[in-house]
Amino acid sequence: MSGYEQEIERLLAEYNKEREEAEENRRRINALTATATSRRREVKVTVSARGEVTEVDFPTGAFRRMTPKELGELIRSTISEARAQALQQVDELPMGKMLFGLKPSELLTGNVDMNSILPSDPHTSDLVRDYLEHGFAGSDRLMED
Repeated sequence: MSGYEQEIERLLAEYNKEREEAEENRRRINALTATATSRRREVKVTVSARGEVTEVDFPTGAFRRMTPKELGELIRSTISEARAQALQQVDELPMGKMLFGLKPSELLTGNVDMNSILPSDPHTSDLVRDYLEHGFAGSDRLMED
């Protein structure tokens, strides 16, 4: 195997490793949740790292003494608190090398299309693609064109 072939193999292996790490980071973010409870325990809310409310609980009957408007505001603020906790947890995850300088919080949707960031078939020049398909002799043909 030539030096060029070894280097291409090394680069492709590195690329695939980074792509796998990014996918693992997405899985960890999707699994994360945070729970916040209002100060007087009227409401307890759990959210995912993406901000989806996964549980609302009323641990005491204190919410019954609240107006609908007060309760709505309390639920909203408790959701915000849980969301802030989830964001903090995401930022504390060991993410390794972040893609293209992305912050962990920028991956919070969990719906990042990894192929748009790191496609399984990396963008390469025609020369490199021809070399991968035909070897060094094929790349000589492109140089002549």
